[in-house]
Amino acid sequence: MTRLLIMGPPGAGKGTQAELVAKRFAVPAISTGDIFRSNIADQTELGREVKSYLDSGRYVPDELTNEVVRDRLSQADVADGFLLDGYPRTLSQVDFLDKVLAEQGHELDHVIVLDVDVDEVVKRLHQRAIQEGRSDDSPEVIRERQEVYLQQTAPLIAVYRDRGLVFEVDGLGSVEEVQQRVADAIAQPPQPH
Repeated sequence: MTRLLIMGPPGAGKGTQAELVAKRFAVPAISTGDIFRSNIADQTELGREVKSYLDSGRYVPDELTNEVVRDRLSQADVADGFLLDGYPRTLSQVDFLDKVLAEQGHELDHVIVLDVDVDEVVKRLHQRAIQEGRSDDSPEVIRERQEVYLQQTAPLIAVYRDRGLVFEVDGLGSVEEVQQRVADAIAQPPQPH
């Protein structure tokens, strides 16, 4: 069983790597961002609520995100493992995830952290915004999301590092190079804590 978490600032390539790693280990990649964007595209009530947060560069509130994740982790296809992308983002979400996993008799196996240069990420996301017409990727919003990540999410890495689960991976380079680094990290056993 493989229960993984991939972390890094917005635009670090988490989604791309999550998809590749999930295929490699035959587990579903669970992206809260994808779930939210699907709801936005379908113009659901959740989608409209989420869009107002994303358009201003803010994170979706924990209560809303937690319930989406709880529901997803209760589905049958995650019985043999999963890869979480974009969650948890706050310390309270870490606590919530721990509780949900404990209820199922599980815990995380590895936390992969993609390290990238912020200027490179801003360039990457701005390019994606142009190609995909994404309203949540203007240069101002990108910088705001980087700040929010540093303030709210980066402290989570310390929590998981204390548990011996963190494997930092250089997120710059070709998709294949980064994929190999991630696979090498996952092949290592978690550190004792």
